[in-house]
Amino acid sequence: MPRSNDETPQAGPYVMGFDATIRGIALQFETHPTLFSPRGVDAGTRALLERVAFEPDDKVLDLGCGYGVIGIVAAKCIAPASVFMLDVDPAAIDCAQRNARLNDVAGVTIAQSDGFRSFDAIGFTKILCNPPYHVDFSVPKHFIAKGFNRLMLGGAFWMVTQREAWYRNRLRATFGRVHVHAVGSYFLFEATKTSTSYAKH
Repeated sequence: MPRSNDETPQAGPYVMGFDATIRGIALQFETHPTLFSPRGVDAGTRALLERVAFEPDDKVLDLGCGYGVIGIVAAKCIAPASVFMLDVDPAAIDCAQRNARLNDVAGVTIAQSDGFRSFDAIGFTKILCNPPYHVDFSVPKHFIAKGFNRLMLGGAFWMVTQREAWYRNRLRATFGRVHVHAVGSYFLFEATKTSTSYAKH
């Protein structure tokens, strides 16, 4: 598929493709019109990836991976075998698998699951997500509560949103402390697991 130089899609009715550079890494992506931000990497995901520091011994989960941007960038920075990608949408899983191959990180683990409900891996040092927006916050509630349980002590849960108060309060109630980084119109939340039990609230 021909590719653009600046995230302009080469589009058919079902599959689009674009090139992007993140953290100085040249990447290629195939997407689908039903997925989030199919024409280019969204600004929130870029802000998150510019802030997080990946370490060689990390075990990373891209939670709600979509077509795979976060997990693929992580796999370019650490061993692909240490990166897991999770989404409920079969179209997202298909694109993420294609993109892992396109970007030479086919060693990542990509799984279809509704949140953590069909996914058993534990011991993550970093969980990163750009959650879908729902009026009742049902998805981020699940992501935060169950993500806490899948992190190692000292592990960090990173989330990017365009709303602050609810996410800050929920993360603080679960983790105890949360750092909030404002980047443009986005809020990056960094919550570190310092106890095996939820914070008192």
